[in-house]
Amino acid sequence: MSSHDAVPEAATEAQAATEAVADRRRWIALAIVMTAAFMDLVDATIVNIAIPSIERDLGASFGAIQWITAGYALAFAAGLITGGRLGDIFGRKRLFLLGTAGFTIASALCGFAANPEMLVASRLLQGAAAAMMVPQVLSIIHVTFPAHERGKVFGMFGAIIGLGAVSGPLLGALLTQWNIAGLEWRPIFLINLPVGIAGLLLGRKFITESKAPKALRLDIVGVLLVTLALLMLIYPLTRGRELDWPLWGHLCMAGSLVVFAALIAYEKYKTKKDGSPLLELSLFKVKSFAAGIAVQLTFGVVMGIFFLVWTLYMQIGLGWSPLKAGLTGVPFSIAVSTAAGLSVQKLVPRFGRKVLQAGALTMAAGVLLYMAVAGRYGTSIDSWQMIPPLVVMGLGMGLIVAPLTDAVLSDVPREHAGSASGLINTTGQMGNALGLGLVSVVFFGVIDEERLAKAPAEVGAAFTDAFQNALGWAVAVLAGIFLVMFALPAKPKQHVEGAEADADDSEGVEKEPVLTH
Repeated sequence: MSSHDAVPEAATEAQAATEAVADRRRWIALAIVMTAAFMDLVDATIVNIAIPSIERDLGASFGAIQWITAGYALAFAAGLITGGRLGDIFGRKRLFLLGTAGFTIASALCGFAANPEMLVASRLLQGAAAAMMVPQVLSIIHVTFPAHERGKVFGMFGAIIGLGAVSGPLLGALLTQWNIAGLEWRPIFLINLPVGIAGLLLGRKFITESKAPKALRLDIVGVLLVTLALLMLIYPLTRGRELDWPLWGHLCMAGSLVVFAALIAYEKYKTKKDGSPLLELSLFKVKSFAAGIAVQLTFGVVMGIFFLVWTLYMQIGLGWSPLKAGLTGVPFSIAVSTAAGLSVQKLVPRFGRKVLQAGALTMAAGVLLYMAVAGRYGTSIDSWQMIPPLVVMGLGMGLIVAPLTDAVLSDVPREHAGSASGLINTTGQMGNALGLGLVSVVFFGVIDEERLAKAPAEVGAAFTDAFQNALGWAVAVLAGIFLVMFALPAKPKQHVEGAEADADDSEGVEKEPVLTH
């Protein structure tokens, strides 16, 4: 072989080695951002199972308990769209690392909280940090992998989301039950510290920086108005029952409607001024999108109500251990994952909107069955008796959550796909926070605490009745969701993956999956 042949061959080997290193780096980067997304998903679900332990240890009121969960969802919802825009403007890697650092610090503050007030404040900080971290995950994946590989990557991402849903309550139950070093519930937050530190160190090395070529401006006023309106609505709901529903609470809730109206007026002004509003109001002229947002909001309300009252019912009402409560939820999570996979791959392409409506009816049937089982067995109910209603509920939920995003985005113009995805995420979190606030009305509102103080033995019966009442409200909301779903497209539009994905790349737009908690 001549020296002239050796030079190109050596160059080819060097190029191949460089490409191999680059390939390895991007898969490490993917593992890092997926771990961060998993950490956020687990943290949103892990807390519920530890709520009774937190209540006993810190002497937290039921209002504080609601804020420990609702505060995270509220801060996350309020900052989600802005977090995405900050990444587009200042760099996704930079915002991801900043959000991860904030999330890790907030987790430490939660773990070492000395009182309920400190824990609520730390959860608000944790939610705000997650709002900076989470939007960058999908953006980093988008710029790191070419269009033809993203299907496989997003499939892996979906599996991580499913794993987070299953493992969050179970991990929370184990960490609480084990009472590591006498710390009781605190390890559910402290476990984030080594994960967050590793994410920061590896993220600095392996994630490639990227920015949007045409980033929208920030809308700080819009964020402040959304946050104020939600606080004025949710705070009186969570504190109202404890304070005997004072006049200022009713005025505050009524005033939230005025702030929402001011938000819409400002967003119209912002659109005309620089074309970068927090809320793209023109999207609501698309019937399927407006209906989908209504479904997302109300479904978030159902989830916010159910998961908190379910935990309180099992652990305080029935006196179960965190581990028994956590294990009871495993069939539900498996049913959700199974139905979600079937709905997207097999059912929706063939039956369209009817799959989502069947999901709403199936979930409502599961809730009604749960009400009947809880009423029949009372405080002597056991885990195996809960499995049938939980599986039916899980199957119904899976038929809704997976295909809903595609149905909502089906008729949205391509140039607004990113804004629409952000709104879907935000609306779901807002619904979750609102549902957690409504627990005061639909659950605690029917518990006579004075009677329980005189007869502690009746706690189980009182919590069972309150649980059934909350489930009754959930059925009513699910019936409303079923009706609203008639406004969704009858069949999803068929997308030509190759050409459209490449077109998305050239326009800087990606119709991304939605993160749900």
